[in-house]
Amino acid sequence: NRILATGFLFAAGCVAFQSPTLTGPQLVRQGKLAEALAVFRQDVEAEPKSVAANNGAGVVLDLMGRYPEARQYFTQAIKVASTPLDKVAALRAMAVAWGFVGDCKNAEKYDSAAYQLYLNGADFYNAGEVADELGRLCIDAGDLNRALEWYERGHDTGLNEPNIPPGRRDLWNFRWNHAQARLAVRRGKIPEARKFVAAAKTILDKGTNPDQQAYFPYLTGYVAFYSGEYTEALRDLQQATSTDPFIQCLIAQTYEKLGDKEKALDY
Repeated sequence: NRILATGFLFAAGCVAFQSPTLTGPQLVRQGKLAEALAVFRQDVEAEPKSVAANNGAGVVLDLMGRYPEARQYFTQAIKVASTPLDKVAALRAMAVAWGFVGDCKNAEKYDSAAYQLYLNGADFYNAGEVADELGRLCIDAGDLNRALEWYERGHDTGLNEPNIPPGRRDLWNFRWNHAQARLAVRRGKIPEARKFVAAAKTILDKGTNPDQQAYFPYLTGYVAFYSGEYTEALRDLQQATSTDPFIQCLIAQTYEKLGDKEKALDY
């Protein structure tokens, strides 16, 4: 779960990389984590109440596997956040930090707070995004019941957007079917999972959300993997986003199931 959360940490922690200097983020992208941490710590020393600097240091520490230290920085970021946007960024970063260690219950404390902040501002889209984020953290941690609850909440909240465009409605329905397919196959309900895959494909074929096309081979590959269809899983996952660490890890696990240890280690 710690490995699978890596790509997700960047997704939730990217807001943290709004440092006055780009040096820290550039070093992270280059994989120079120790150097990046030193830069973010300098930023924190210079400006202890900087949410961006504290979040940046926390993100790097999580990537280094130093989880308790990371949470100290996220705690400080939450404490000093003076605007709703900063507060949400810090809360979400902390939630993902707990996801890094496979602790969905603790992640819920922080993402649910971020979710409520968005609801307070009638921002139904971003509230739904946070709910889905927590659903993803929980399914990766193996807490399928909690994952289902938050995915459903994300779907329903997103649809509450006033005057929601048809394409946005399709997006939330696609995501909901995508999530239900993954949850079903994790519970061993393979025929049910494939029905949700088909429903997701029907929505995607409407063409209202072309940017979601990349998430379909991930879905079919995921369902195939947990169905024990490893050749099919490999074929589909190789068509998914190749730079996503989550996809790389799934491909590695697929090669492992196929008995190709060398390829598994490469990924």
